[in-house]
Amino acid sequence: MITRPLAAGVIDVHAHWLPRELFELPGSGPHGVMHDRDGELYLGDIALSIATGSMSDVAAIRDDMRRADVGVRVLSAPPFAFPLEQGTDADGYVASFNQALTDVVSDAEGALLGLGLVTLADSEAATKQMKALAQTEGIAGVAIPPLANGQSLDGPALLHVLREAARLDLAVLVHPMQLPRPEWAAYYLTNLIGNPVESTTAVASLILGGIKDALPDLRICFVHGGGCAPGLLGRWIHGWNMRADVRRATTRPPQEPFAELFFDTVTHDRHQLKLLCELAGPQRVVCGSDYPFDMAEADPARFAVAHGPGREALISAGRAYLGLSERDD
Repeated sequence: MITRPLAAGVIDVHAHWLPRELFELPGSGPHGVMHDRDGELYLGDIALSIATGSMSDVAAIRDDMRRADVGVRVLSAPPFAFPLEQGTDADGYVASFNQALTDVVSDAEGALLGLGLVTLADSEAATKQMKALAQTEGIAGVAIPPLANGQSLDGPALLHVLREAARLDLAVLVHPMQLPRPEWAAYYLTNLIGNPVESTTAVASLILGGIKDALPDLRICFVHGGGCAPGLLGRWIHGWNMRADVRRATTRPPQEPFAELFFDTVTHDRHQLKLLCELAGPQRVVCGSDYPFDMAEADPARFAVAHGPGREALISAGRAYLGLSERDD
């Protein structure tokens, strides 16, 4: 919950933080252990091309915010840390991260907010964790992957989280996991293609699965501009009109629920951001940075203001995503 006034300025809803003591990630995972090598952060043998301090040091985050003209930054764990496996290790990891995140945002004077973690393989644990997050000052919601147990947002694990988030008035951020596939082994394609495709699949499952119809109050944001979804929306509309199996779970054409979702501005292209604003509407486009990764937008606020909805619209959309009215401060 957020009851304290926020700092002034653009709200960056998509940034990452993980304390060094939690670099030992939960479960087996597809990537390996996160660790420091001479000041650079690695995931297994993969160089993440960022300084270790950028991920874990709050002072570095605040310095970057000042440089980038960001007033408020919403922190979430990197996607490697999503607890996909069941067990006490996952529960303990979630508890440790959520407490550490709470401590960080409580000392930030409204400049930092948090999106917590939940256990994705245990619905009872997830509900308990989300109830606690909903009562924690400075925690705005939860961050989740687009895939769990081989199923997207319409699968039982993630759909349970979405239902609880809507019930508890928590925002949801959907972040891809950069899952490896043989055909994407070279050229960083697991990120350049894989991440957008993961997000696109999640957007499609939410829209065509009728999830937004069933959960009208759900505040959910898809990072990286929704991946390929803006460019494919016309194809989905055509398929919905032509095929009964496409429209079996929803009575609304895809463009209607699409315009009820939130998307961040990390598109790396002003034309793509313009298309996103046209399709979703300026009231649904929020500033994102993807700090501190190499695919981050270096000047998130300036890029979003110059090529997106404008400064005041970005602030208003950010507040709406966080569940804040214009008069809350």
